[in-house]
Amino acid sequence: MVTQTPPRGNAKMQVVNHRDDIDTLPRLTRRGAFRLAAGALGGALGTGARAQGSATATSQPGIVVPIGGALKFDNAEVWARLVQLSGGPGARWLVLPTAGDSPQRAGERIAQTLEQAGAKATVLPVSPRWPGTEVARAVRDPALVAEVAQAAGVYFAGGAQERIVDALQPGGQSTPLLDAIRALKARGGIVAGSSAGAAVMSRTMFRDAQDSLAVLKFGARMGKEIDRGLGFVGDELFVDQHFLKRGRIGRLLPVMWQEGFKLGLGVEENSGAIVRGSQIEAIGAKGALLVDLRGASHDASLGAFNLKGVRLTYLDRGDRHDLGTGTTTPSEIKQRDAAIDPNSAAFKPYFPRAPFYGDMLGDNTIVNAMGNLIDNRESEAFGLAFDGRALRPGAPAQPPEARATLGFEFRLYRGPDSRGWFTGAFGGEDYTAVNLYLDVTPVEMAKPLFRPLAAAGR
Repeated sequence: MVTQTPPRGNAKMQVVNHRDDIDTLPRLTRRGAFRLAAGALGGALGTGARAQGSATATSQPGIVVPIGGALKFDNAEVWARLVQLSGGPGARWLVLPTAGDSPQRAGERIAQTLEQAGAKATVLPVSPRWPGTEVARAVRDPALVAEVAQAAGVYFAGGAQERIVDALQPGGQSTPLLDAIRALKARGGIVAGSSAGAAVMSRTMFRDAQDSLAVLKFGARMGKEIDRGLGFVGDELFVDQHFLKRGRIGRLLPVMWQEGFKLGLGVEENSGAIVRGSQIEAIGAKGALLVDLRGASHDASLGAFNLKGVRLTYLDRGDRHDLGTGTTTPSEIKQRDAAIDPNSAAFKPYFPRAPFYGDMLGDNTIVNAMGNLIDNRESEAFGLAFDGRALRPGAPAQPPEARATLGFEFRLYRGPDSRGWFTGAFGGEDYTAVNLYLDVTPVEMAKPLFRPLAAAGR
């Protein structure tokens, strides 16, 4: 039974196929043949790929599960896994719908789903939009704090993440309810959240930065585009959500560099990342992108954001990564299918050429490009990010400070440690891609970007 605690007082990575003449069955047959060849690479490739260098492993207890938003209520894998991680059937969960526009309805639906997965769930009335409740009193209510003390897991619902931090950490100051949630995690409990609930997991979060290209151009201001998060994943990892669907690599990179983060985790929609100590596991419909800036460099003389040597690893569903050792282990399904070592003499690439990507901030573009490149005859691919609306013929003039013609070239390339795995077991083309590299360089775009043929005299 779903309960609500009253306050006291005022109360599937699919790679874009640019060769329509290739049908899937011959490809899978070829993959099956290549899997046999890949077995010969076992000694060199193994079942894991290690990054050069390793991040400092965190020894923090407890489990954090950022979910990339748009989590479907029928995604049994994610919901059941949350319950399993919290102790199994009967585990007590609390739902905080603080971020939502309709917190009661959202909280009840999430609690019902957790109960269908075997948990016992209670909705806490902590929201500026909960009728008859003062948030400032609720976050200090001893009864609600006591509920957290008895729980195994806390789930932050989606919505507007600023409502979560403004309620639990007003002015940067922790409240008794937030202290209790931190204590829950410290004793080995789970803190999970979707969309806005995932955004608050790192010490810095995106507050309101819907335009990734604008962040690439102008950076992010504390209290505006970014703000203090709740820091459940520790100080070293930066978390973003709706990541691949909304092309948020463009906003993640400049903020990581600006705020001093060396590691970033972009979680895709309807997917989650289980963060347990130094271990990360991707679950759900797709996966998460791990972004590593430890070897990256910036040229301040260019006058706009730029980076060289960003290391990218895409963790597909079921894949694991150890931040302590830098080792990525593919899912059991991929281990039974095709290993890809593009630096091996036995490498037989599927794709004959790398496409050019006209919108690197498009829906899943970055991860599609990674899957294509890890299995490509060519070793690098290029794309652009720019404001096409401002550059089309007849577009109104913009002030100089808008930097309308500023764009960014993305160069994605393989290195000596690049590795991959492929499976068609899910009905698509699913890749794990480890240790691909990215350079982002500012460029001057033409205005207009193009001309109609008639205007060109043809």
